[in-house]
Amino acid sequence: EGMPGKEEPQLHIRKQQHHDGMDLDDLLPQIGEFGCYQKLLLWLVCLPACIPCGFCAFNQLFMADTPDHWCLEPELMEYPRERRKQLAIPYDETDNGTYSKCSRYNVNWTQLLLEYDIDDLSPNTSWPVTTCLYGWEFDTSIVSSSIVIDYELVCQHDIYPTIGLAALNAGGPVGVYMFGILNDRYGRRLSFFLCLATLIFGNLACAFMPNFWLWAACRVIAGLTIPAIYQIPFIISLELVGPNYRSFVTVMTCLFYTLGLVFLAGITYLVRNWVHLAIVTSLPFLLYYIYWWFLPESPRWLLAKGRLEEASKILETLASVNEKELPDTFKFRLKQGMMLQRTRSEERRLQTGPGVGALFKTPNMRLKTILITLNWFANEMVYVGLSYYGPALGSDQYLSFLLSSLVEIPSYLACWVVMDRWGRRWPLSISMIVSGVCCIITVLLPPEAVTETLVLFLLSKFAISASFLIIYPFTGELYPTQLRGVGIGFSAYISGLGLIIIPFITYLGSEHLVLPLVIMGAVSVVVGMTSLRLPETLHHRLPQTIDEGEEFG
Repeated sequence: EGMPGKEEPQLHIRKQQHHDGMDLDDLLPQIGEFGCYQKLLLWLVCLPACIPCGFCAFNQLFMADTPDHWCLEPELMEYPRERRKQLAIPYDETDNGTYSKCSRYNVNWTQLLLEYDIDDLSPNTSWPVTTCLYGWEFDTSIVSSSIVIDYELVCQHDIYPTIGLAALNAGGPVGVYMFGILNDRYGRRLSFFLCLATLIFGNLACAFMPNFWLWAACRVIAGLTIPAIYQIPFIISLELVGPNYRSFVTVMTCLFYTLGLVFLAGITYLVRNWVHLAIVTSLPFLLYYIYWWFLPESPRWLLAKGRLEEASKILETLASVNEKELPDTFKFRLKQGMMLQRTRSEERRLQTGPGVGALFKTPNMRLKTILITLNWFANEMVYVGLSYYGPALGSDQYLSFLLSSLVEIPSYLACWVVMDRWGRRWPLSISMIVSGVCCIITVLLPPEAVTETLVLFLLSKFAISASFLIIYPFTGELYPTQLRGVGIGFSAYISGLGLIIIPFITYLGSEHLVLPLVIMGAVSVVVGMTSLRLPETLHHRLPQTIDEGEEFG
């Protein structure tokens, strides 16, 4: 998703006010908002757990490499490659002097070779032309194997790799919903390990599929975990630190996700066989099952579910590692809660809440929901679209992908400073408009301006990455507490569905290189302007009830 979506920092936090004021936001400053316990857990467990998402969201771009190809001519296979091409493949002077990829001369080579010596033969442009009846030959000097080579996904089948990316993205919205239910019903810990198992299985199984459609089915399975595999450790991280460290955690999870992309660029450069790539980008994550012994359940989730004894044990460990003690008042409230637990079901209280319809009941809330969802959709579409398109630009696809990943790092750091100083609305709007304008300008450049196109692309990626970081907390702050969970779920789900069309937009670039950039740029500029209609949330009291949400902004 993909990038993969980043859940809003306050989503699982503000809505959980626990038994008789047992709120962790009040407790954490007393036992350590970001003490030794949280640091160890964050650096050794939660942040590394953000890496697999980038691997599995983008390894497919390199599995589906399309090398130079031309029609196979069985009767000429004993001759050198260049001579075969020269004789059997039509040569197009107008298209920068290239051999045809999808047609061959339809002549009887056995007959011709009996009549003429091979050295005396030269192609005749009046010879009849036909399609590649015997398959294709591929240039394997850069990529030794890809799904395009193995399944012959070229010419009339060249849309298939695009369908494969759409299949991957189709799994995302289903997975977010599925793992969201697991997350809330069975806890963060179990849902993370199930999500990881699904990712490893889907990614690994595709390496052994005999045809494209079975391979695509495995990509749907892998897609179920994107962005869920990123969101779960992110939620755990947020739920363990105090309110003052949530921005820091958000930025760090983004950076580790990006680190995954940088590692992937290195791996794809070294591993040029798609089967090996699928294995190398999934098997190592089995090591993450070591976390089974270290990753605790979220104490916030345990408190919300009324499992107070388990929550108490984790909080006591947290306090002791941080060299603090649980306050007696909190222990007393926990004991009170344990007795109350038998007579009152916190779970039932938490489950009853307004549905999606409440987002559209009143005019102001309706407008905000539409604008938030539109901005989220545009952000995901342009971010993922640019990430998919990176390897197509520049002279070296591996370097282009590496640069498009590295450019996210300064973007997140700059955004971190800007958000808390100048708010959410203007930085969101400006970054989206800048990203869009950089994309659109590429249409003015001549085809040979490869470096200039790449520079504009990188500026665009820098800007959209910044807006991608802003949209998540901004969304959570705009929806009132009563509607926050359902609101974020709705916006994320709709934008996830939108990702299915992205591969088809980037596919248009096979005919006109900058066309996808112009489309994404136009979307980014138009939607970026609409975000100015949303209210600013920095230094404002955030709406709690549906009525307050209607009045806010």
